[in-house]
Amino acid sequence: MARAMIDPGRDCALCPRLVAFRRAQRAAEPAWFNAPVPTFGDPNARLLIVGLAPGLRGANRTGRPFTGDYAGDLLYSTLLDFGFARGRYDARPDDGLALVGAAITNAVRCVPPENKPTGAEISACRPFLARTIAAFPKLSAIVALGRIAHDSTLSALGAVRARHAFAHGAAHAFDRLRLYDSYHCSRYNTNTGRLTTGMFREVFERVRREMQG
Repeated sequence: MARAMIDPGRDCALCPRLVAFRRAQRAAEPAWFNAPVPTFGDPNARLLIVGLAPGLRGANRTGRPFTGDYAGDLLYSTLLDFGFARGRYDARPDDGLALVGAAITNAVRCVPPENKPTGAEISACRPFLARTIAAFPKLSAIVALGRIAHDSTLSALGAVRARHAFAHGAAHAFDRLRLYDSYHCSRYNTNTGRLTTGMFREVFERVRREMQG
């Protein structure tokens, strides 16, 4: 996997609002990563997980997707339980955790203010998502965490959104892969009961079962 082909550079200038926010964060927290967060995982991944965007104090701080915030606690523990990761997750990029047959990326690679990217920012980052999908020749499954990740993935695949409505637990078949939907594993969704640990695990249980079938 040629990372330079699928991830934006450290000083990507495509989105002026995100560039300004990134510069402000670099000034405020110079020890943080504060750059577009690259895709993380196994070059031979059969499963790709697509999130929304880096969290301010999570991946934007650590430089690894879903690392350092609550969403990562739930995601990585689930991946470990279903054999998509090995090692120990300690919420830091040097914890030695490795993904097995899986990779993680985001629909938007830079942290957006209030975790809310604009439509233009989502569109500007979509070519990187399309390149990421294309970079994994063994890819057979994508899990989209939330509606924005779902919609952007559909567009990256060249699919018609109206034919593939987002719904937690839904699966959408394409020529070489399936797209699975889950509510995002954010603290807000779990605290409100919109997503339970059981609901989240059921998605990955189905993915593992159908990948082995």
